[in-house]
Amino acid sequence: MCSSDLWITAGSSDDAVGWSVETASDAGAHLMGATTYAAMAGHWPSDTGPFAKPMNEIPKIVFSNSLTSADWDDTTIVAGDLADAVTRLKRDRFGGYLLAHGGARFARSLIETGLIDEYRLTVHPVILGAGERIFQTPHTITPVSTTVFSGGAVAHVFAAHP
Repeated sequence: MCSSDLWITAGSSDDAVGWSVETASDAGAHLMGATTYAAMAGHWPSDTGPFAKPMNEIPKIVFSNSLTSADWDDTTIVAGDLADAVTRLKRDRFGGYLLAHGGARFARSLIETGLIDEYRLTVHPVILGAGERIFQTPHTITPVSTTVFSGGAVAHVFAAHP
């Protein structure tokens, strides 16, 4: 693992993993871009850890104008306008919320649509000294809950105000 990935495991604990698995399990669909899809599709189908079941059994929606096929089970590729696609998914999707996975570029694209209802942000006890912003402009958010985990990570849930 390279030093820029240290934040992934910093503050890890059973209670933090449980919260994260519950968050993933309660989703109605997992949203991601092509880059995240490629990494996840190469990992989760053969994984047996606690995240494997929700990652493999819950539908995946991949937003890409270049990806033409997906080998990971229950994956749909969506091309075109992101805001239109997310609006349709929010309207038509049954059960659970839409949970976005990915990097800063994908997060910024979703934020720019104004369609995010809730932010679930986990702060890990590590300072990298570098990184990309996901918020490019000020946003008003309302705290919903804060959970402090035994390993030092903290999960914050905020309601968004488009």
